[in-house]
Amino acid sequence: YGKYRYQRSKKQTISKKSASTVHLKEIRVRPKIEEHDLQVKLRHITRFLEQNNKVKITMMFRGREIVYSEKGRQMMDDIKDRLGESCVIDQPPKREGRNMIMIVSPKKS
Repeated sequence: YGKYRYQRSKKQTISKKSASTVHLKEIRVRPKIEEHDLQVKLRHITRFLEQNNKVKITMMFRGREIVYSEKGRQMMDDIKDRLGESCVIDQPPKREGRNMIMIVSPKKS
């Protein structure tokens, strides 16, 4: 029985190693982000997508910025356009309280 338990545990560890896990990474941006900062965030997003991770893009509104949520939606659409065909949008931009959230995942090849 001891040999059987040992072999079973070995099989389980091998199957755990071979199973790939998908993590949800988060990138946080603000509506008034500068162009270069946005480019850096986009590079991070593409790197996460290349590693087969889902990415949650969170647009944070502070103070009176919530009044200009349309500008935030335009920014999210701009991010979506810049990512192009490299990803699939799982959840389109949606407001939740003071945040706007969009979830993208890597394109299956």
